[in-house]
Amino acid sequence: MTQTTSILRTGRKFDQVLSGARKVFIADGFEGASVDDIARAAGVSKATLYSYFPDKRLLFVEVARVECERMSEEIMAQIDETRPAREGLGIAARALTGFLVTGFAQELFRICVAESKRFPDLGRAFFENGPNEGCNRLAAYFEKMTARGELTIDDIPLAAEQFSELCKVKLWQRALFGIQTEFTQAEVVYVADHAVDMFLARYGT
Repeated sequence: MTQTTSILRTGRKFDQVLSGARKVFIADGFEGASVDDIARAAGVSKATLYSYFPDKRLLFVEVARVECERMSEEIMAQIDETRPAREGLGIAARALTGFLVTGFAQELFRICVAESKRFPDLGRAFFENGPNEGCNRLAAYFEKMTARGELTIDDIPLAAEQFSELCKVKLWQRALFGIQTEFTQAEVVYVADHAVDMFLARYGT
């Protein structure tokens, strides 16, 4: 699967295709989503859909990539790198924790896990464009805070993954297993703030 070279990302109907595909994938899963249903939901012809995405897996990965990229950009845009690290980490933790328990993030994760054995390239592509890219953005921020003397981290990529995992504590598994489907802002803030406290207890100066 060559997503970087096979996707046509221009044209006025590109966003329509992504929006329609997002709805169908979440409703029916990757395997259950038909090209006919996606085209119908997007309001385009099958020929138009195929002109953008010759492979359904490419379309799914692009939906995941766009959503994860949007989330990462929104988080980083809120962080003022001239402010203390605790403030930036708090913003990142609250946004990440909140995203992880959304219905979209949960369904995306379930689809990728369910289909990864039959389509390992799909799982790899989602990992690279989703969790791994998010960690890369966190790592870039950690590098700046380390250079400024606010954090002391020997293995920055590992620390970025640790921070992401801390944001999953308690709420993420409750959402994943359907134990809880709605979460208050207070619950999200509670988990996020404790994630920051633990991270700084290990890496703060």
